[in-house]
Amino acid sequence: MKFSVLIYEDNAHLRESLSAMISGNENLLLAGSSENVLNAEEEVKSLKPDFILMDIDMPGMTGIEAVRRIRKFNTEVSIIMLTVFDDNAHVFEALRAGASGYLLKKHIYTKLFEAFQEVQEGGAPMSPSIARMVLASMQQKDETENPYLLTAREKEILKSLSKGNSYKMIAAEFSISIDTVRTHIKKIYEKLHVHSQTEAVSKAINEKLV
Repeated sequence: MKFSVLIYEDNAHLRESLSAMISGNENLLLAGSSENVLNAEEEVKSLKPDFILMDIDMPGMTGIEAVRRIRKFNTEVSIIMLTVFDDNAHVFEALRAGASGYLLKKHIYTKLFEAFQEVQEGGAPMSPSIARMVLASMQQKDETENPYLLTAREKEILKSLSKGNSYKMIAAEFSISIDTVRTHIKKIYEKLHVHSQTEAVSKAINEKLV
């Protein structure tokens, strides 16, 4: 079974190169190619591609807007963004719109078929610099929403503590030993920079940590 690919790229030379790459691969079939996305909705509906290679910066309508429109009626097709941009705004806007992956154009010739394979296996292919940017953003968000970097279990125990539960009750609630509870609470105190249960609970409530 061959997988069909639809290409949207306004650079004629790159579009022809991509078309040749797709046509020359025994597992892929070129469904079509276009220099803009003005008719993308109709084309996707009629051609029913398995993959879409989508440039971001195109005349008339951006690739990101096209992805938004396509996702309104098709959530199955895999859409890989192709772009020279590796800035936060474009990356996250594309991913929020529903892109399946994001490749910089300088990596197309070495990463494209690998990206198709990754999408088929349920992954989200990204150029290395894009992946690092996404990871950094997630870490920054985590530090903002969870400034003390409490683990999920530490949050659960802190919440139980704030209800006035004893170490024994907490141990029973989470099916762990009292020694394990003590170890978790010690780490919680260290992360919150407190020295007692009262201080920990007060800080957790005041700063909405639980």
